[in-house]
Amino acid sequence: MSTSDSQFSIQCPLPFQSGETVQLAHGGGGRLSQQLLEQLIFPALRNPWLDCRHDGAILPTGSQTMAMTTDSYVVHPLFFPGGDIGSLAVHGTLNDLAMCGAQPLYLSLSFILEEGLSLETLRKVLESIRTATIESQVAVVTGDTKVVDRGKGDGIYINTTGLGGVPPGIKLGPQYVQEGDQILLSGPIGEHGIAILSAREGLQFETPVVSDSAALNGIVSNLLKACPDIHLLRDPTRGGVASVLNEIAQSAELGIDLEEDRIEVSEQVQGACEMLGLDPLYVANEGRFLAFVPPSQKSVALEILRSTPLGKAAQCIGQVTTEHPGMVVMKTCIGSTRVVDMLSGEQLPRIC
Repeated sequence: MSTSDSQFSIQCPLPFQSGETVQLAHGGGGRLSQQLLEQLIFPALRNPWLDCRHDGAILPTGSQTMAMTTDSYVVHPLFFPGGDIGSLAVHGTLNDLAMCGAQPLYLSLSFILEEGLSLETLRKVLESIRTATIESQVAVVTGDTKVVDRGKGDGIYINTTGLGGVPPGIKLGPQYVQEGDQILLSGPIGEHGIAILSAREGLQFETPVVSDSAALNGIVSNLLKACPDIHLLRDPTRGGVASVLNEIAQSAELGIDLEEDRIEVSEQVQGACEMLGLDPLYVANEGRFLAFVPPSQKSVALEILRSTPLGKAAQCIGQVTTEHPGMVVMKTCIGSTRVVDMLSGEQLPRIC
């Protein structure tokens, strides 16, 4: 592996606090993100929908149950191995709907463009968005465009909102997680975060690391049809698998036991993480998801996942326990155990 002439830096995992100011780590999906939500945002806006702490809001509307989600994408660079900010915005929004058990229907799309952005760059992003929506069978039905002064943005920021329909009988959320639930992971972790870092900092590998960015609504739909009693789905984006599992353990007030040797990490990702001092468990993903499945449906769920390209490497990586509530504990490959805590700061900034 080699680097370009420019130096790169990884954020300190324990950022200094400088009074009442927002830190970069507040957007990293770890402990400071959680504190920002719990201490400031949720108290100010509290309502039954926000209290569910899910990837989207489940909204009963007469005879139809709908799911709604919103997200913003500030990735740098705009183009990276395996995707770009356009396809990422579509995939990320559809995946949040899929984690609610919804079939995506419509998207809104808002651009914040920086003065001086090449129109050719914008054309490429738009074409990527168009391709991703066609492949996923959703439509962009409304949107907005703003332009900010040169130097006030990274070329393009994208905000999205997604709307989808939830099939009857599907109920997903931390409140449904139970002791004994088997935790399934759909594939190898860390590929998106390392792909972004390599593109941004000029890192080169013998075998390039490609982002796992993909729309999950198809594979999730097949899974829910075969296993409608699944209790929870989550995609481990910012903060990675470790942060998401900590959020779930704390919300459900249950413990989680993991098996390290069942969590697949590619040699390229593992090597990059070792060189950079990163833990793959905290590196972002954009095409993977976790499923909390009753023990009786574990085998069927794994069969469904492994029958598809996106889930061919799916594994059961652990289970839910009443021991150590609110904590994630992992049995390591050498037989010891360690607590997998919430990420304290920002390991990889600006990756989604």
